[in-house]
Amino acid sequence: MDVMPLLLLVAGSAGIAGAARRTPVPAPLLLVAVGLAVSYVPGVPHYTLDPEIVLPLVLPPLLYKEGTESSYLDLRAQMRPVGLLSIGYVLFATFAVGWVAYLVVPGLPLPAALVLGAVVAPTDAVAAAAIARRVGLPSRITTILQGESLLNDATAITAYKVALTAAVGEGATWSGGIEEFLRAAVGGVVVGLVLMVPIHWLRTHLKEALLQNTLSLLIPFVAYGVAEQFHGSGVLAVVVVAVYLGHRSWEVDFATRLQEDAVWRMVAFLLESAVFALIGLQLPTVLKGLGAYEGTDAAWYAIAVFLVVVVARFVWVFPATFWPRLLSRRIREREGNPTWRAPAVTGWAAMRGVVSLAIAFSIPLTVDGGAPFPQRNLILFLTFTTVIGTLVVQGLTLAPLIRLMRFPGRDQQAETLAEANAQAQASRVAESRLDDLLADERNALPPPLADRLRTVLDRRRNAVWERLGQTNPVTGESVDDTYRRLSREMIGAEREVFVRLRDHRYIDDEMLRALLRRLDLEEAAAYREAG
Repeated sequence: MDVMPLLLLVAGSAGIAGAARRTPVPAPLLLVAVGLAVSYVPGVPHYTLDPEIVLPLVLPPLLYKEGTESSYLDLRAQMRPVGLLSIGYVLFATFAVGWVAYLVVPGLPLPAALVLGAVVAPTDAVAAAAIARRVGLPSRITTILQGESLLNDATAITAYKVALTAAVGEGATWSGGIEEFLRAAVGGVVVGLVLMVPIHWLRTHLKEALLQNTLSLLIPFVAYGVAEQFHGSGVLAVVVVAVYLGHRSWEVDFATRLQEDAVWRMVAFLLESAVFALIGLQLPTVLKGLGAYEGTDAAWYAIAVFLVVVVARFVWVFPATFWPRLLSRRIREREGNPTWRAPAVTGWAAMRGVVSLAIAFSIPLTVDGGAPFPQRNLILFLTFTTVIGTLVVQGLTLAPLIRLMRFPGRDQQAETLAEANAQAQASRVAESRLDDLLADERNALPPPLADRLRTVLDRRRNAVWERLGQTNPVTGESVDDTYRRLSREMIGAEREVFVRLRDHRYIDDEMLRALLRRLDLEEAAAYREAG
């Protein structure tokens, strides 16, 4: 096995994603653009997007990372719009795109057209999260988009399986399709519910952070594999487990949380970068074998499918936003009357991604009887152009659209005040707890150490309030920034001494690593204390 193409893909995509942070272009868009350009450079290895790798090995960790960072309370509060988009919209888009493709493309059977519709129906969790974070969408819209993209893959994959069964000649029926959908949905949720409690118990009872983080890396694959083994939705199982573990993460040991955060940031960064680069690199593959559909005809079909995807989104989103309020007085009283701006942005923020391409590449080459699958290469091409079209057209215009809408920005001062009040309440309880502990003779401490505990507590309590204070007229720094800088300077001075003592053989490397780790933890604590 030649590992060099894989190394080139990972290293190159990571470098491009890192460079994108210094540009106004979101990393997914730059990665796709560079992938497209590089795909025709002589000597570049040929990359094929293998669904047997993407769906079970790449999708679960990305969904798990987004799920653990999602808010269970926010998702529960927005369950109605999330459900309408992740289930209702996906099915609506499947039929809308399939029907138009059936009418527009000569010789494309309706079952094969519905396969195309199911393939391009789901929005992408990675793309939605990356763009939302970059452009600063309002929190409610971000929650809805992330919740939709976490759950809609299960709906799309199930719809794809039903349409594919009809397309290959296995006699799919409406009742069978509904049964398949319910089996996948219920099975995935049940597996997630069954796994989440014992997994969390195991996480809280393992004593070594190394073992806990090894378990953390295995969780998404275990949830996905077990659900698929029982013919449930692996996607739903991963999301259920991830949201639960994210909601209860405070119960896990602090060392585990620190390591997990670093490990999953790296894993997500590498996977996201490689995934979007792979999308661009698929161009030669999808253009191969278009046959009679090459040239102008294929371009017109691509434009037609892209327009249907965009229009169908708005056709669904606006009624789904306003009709529930017209029909339910309770919803009107609880949520108020929305403006047209929120559904407009929700309708436009619907990029497609690697899941659509992975599903498309899993379409079999033949149907029952050995005949070629009808227009398989054209379906691949239309999926590719739809993914690229949504990432480029909608991704590049989303930020200007949000600025044009003039959504109210986040009130940083109000958020800091809320944080300060929360810290003050916690500090009062901690101070009372410290007094109770020190009153017990078993916890006797010398006065300097007891005072140090109180000093640390005071520093945490005052750090947030200091962010509201004035800046230094000389340096332009806040008190918070100055404290952080001075802490780094002091720790840096200590670090240099330790290294010098090691170089002069006064201490060995093992002791140096122990001392440096202690300084690293203190520096991290000082950084977090200062906000």
